[in-house]
Amino acid sequence: MTKRAKRSTPSDPLSWLTQGNFLFKGLDPSLVMACLSPEQVIREKLFSNRPIYTAFRPGSSLEYLYVVLDGGPVITRSAPLDRVVSLTYPGGCFGMRNLDIGYGQVCRAFPSLVEAYKTTDVAKIPVQTIQHLLDTSQEARDRYGLLFELREKFQYHLLNCSTYPPQAVAALLRALIYQERSLGNQPGSDGTYLFDLPIDIIARASQLNHRTVEQVLKGMGQAKLIKIDKSSDKSSEGGDWVHVIDPEGLKEVYGSTRDKVSWWPLR
Repeated sequence: MTKRAKRSTPSDPLSWLTQGNFLFKGLDPSLVMACLSPEQVIREKLFSNRPIYTAFRPGSSLEYLYVVLDGGPVITRSAPLDRVVSLTYPGGCFGMRNLDIGYGQVCRAFPSLVEAYKTTDVAKIPVQTIQHLLDTSQEARDRYGLLFELREKFQYHLLNCSTYPPQAVAALLRALIYQERSLGNQPGSDGTYLFDLPIDIIARASQLNHRTVEQVLKGMGQAKLIKIDKSSDKSSEGGDWVHVIDPEGLKEVYGSTRDKVSWWPLR
């Protein structure tokens, strides 16, 4: 199985953005340079299980948009059920719903903890730069708006997590497929999807216990919907890789109701 390779980081900070991030990719380089100087890009390493910020805190806003360069995922956890309600992988952004700027303030939510589930490399872009970019480029405004839309649609998929375990796990995988396809990060050339997705995250997002998640993943593997590979090509970090090899078959599980999945033995 081909695993996601570690991303190479260009020496020019602006190249990080224009080559690998959804919001900036393909924009006119002169436009990006006019809005953002290399000195404004702050590179930072986020370590696992350490809070980054609390989203939607009343009267509080962020000073930076976070761009994920490598590692992760970065998760948002709700309280008090400790449910994972968003995941951000390389190529994506987070923090946009907490920037105090005039565009994109579509919604507010209850306070939620944002943290790196695994070590993550990010670039922090000042809020003034994002405002300038949005004031200058219609294409950037369209992409920025889509980031908001994808957050809402991700949570919409999670709303469809029933108590039926195969459908609950399939709902999370479908949410990730929709998100990463919309961001242009996946699928691979063979039409399949690859996620570093630990069982703990799946359990928190789908409200299932770890043992049940393991059984569902085993069943999906036997049905040749996914493959599981806990190895990694990264020398310092392992990965919990879920390789979706049959997205269309997974869609059928996502739309199934109780007693409709032949490989799930529990009724």
